[in-house]
Parts: sequence; C-alpha cells; structure tokens
Amino acid sequence: MLKTNNIPVLGFCAHSSGIGKTTLLTQLIPALIHQGLRISVVKHAHHEFDIDHEGKDSFKLRKAGAVQMMVASRQRWALMTELVHTPLAENEPNLAHLLDQMDGNLVDLVLAEGFKHEPIPKIEVHRAAFGTPLLAAEDVNIIAIATDAPLPISTPQIDLNDINAIAAFIHTWLKK
Repeated sequence: MLKTNNIPVLGFCAHSSGIGKTTLLTQLIPALIHQGLRISVVKHAHHEFDIDHEGKDSFKLRKAGAVQMMVASRQRWALMTELVHTPLAENEPNLAHLLDQMDGNLVDLVLAEGFKHEPIPKIEVHRAAFGTPLLAAEDVNIIAIATDAPLPISTPQIDLNDINAIAAFIHTWLKK
C-alpha cells in the first residue's frame, strides 16, 4: 500500500472522463467519514483550471507573478502554485510530490481521482453503457471495479450504486 506522510492512498480511475468518478466520490466521502475516517482528495485535471476568480486579491497577486499564492482564513487555507515558468510545466503533475503536500496530522486516507497511470492501488469506475474497455485487464494496481453490471473478469467487483458496499470494501482494504 502506497503511503505518503504515513497516509494510505487509494486511487479512483476510469477509462475516460464523464463516467462518474466525482459523483461516486461525493457520495462515498460522507460514508467513509461516518466510519470515522478523515479524508483528503487529490484530483487530476486534464485541462487548465482556476480555483481563483478574476477581481479577487489572490487572483491579482498570482497574475502579477507570484509563483505560490496562499489564501488563508479561520476556516481554510489554499495554496496555489504556478508551474508555467518552471520545468514542471512540461509534464503532468507528479502524484508523489502532490501527496507530500498533504498534512498527515489531518487525514487518515487520501483518495486520488484520476491518475490512472500511477502505480497506486485503485478502484476502477466502470459503466457498461459506455462500452469502454476495462483498465483492470491491463493494470495490476486495480484492486476492485465499481460497476453497474457484472463483468467477465476475476478482479473483485462492487455494485457501483451501493455506496455502503464500496465503503466497506475500502474499510477492509485499509485494515490489511
């Protein structure tokens, strides 16, 4: 089991976008919290994105050239790092580096959404109606498939619509 800052990491992947990874995670996180786990998420984005908004001070400071911009309040803090003018901008984000940014004192499990090519334990999200090939057929790091239909593969399968069963599978996996 891959750990960062002594935190276990579990990926959620799919053959393509739009299959429902985020939808699954938004339902799964409360179930895992109900089991007493503190959860963090690292999400891979395939496109340019912005969590800051034009007109805000943090946006102005970042656009002025700050390589890192942290916004902090009583309730939360967020660190934005610009990679545009660094050698890191030429490649996809390095998951190990991103995970090193997590605070091991605040979390029991990191869920990594996307990052399908990373050698971490993963649950594949599969919907039969999409007709996409299974990643599990080629990826030995996929420990289960959350699916809406039975599949002809020996990898453990969990009903995609049974959030409690997926949470129970993760809880059992964490104990190993």
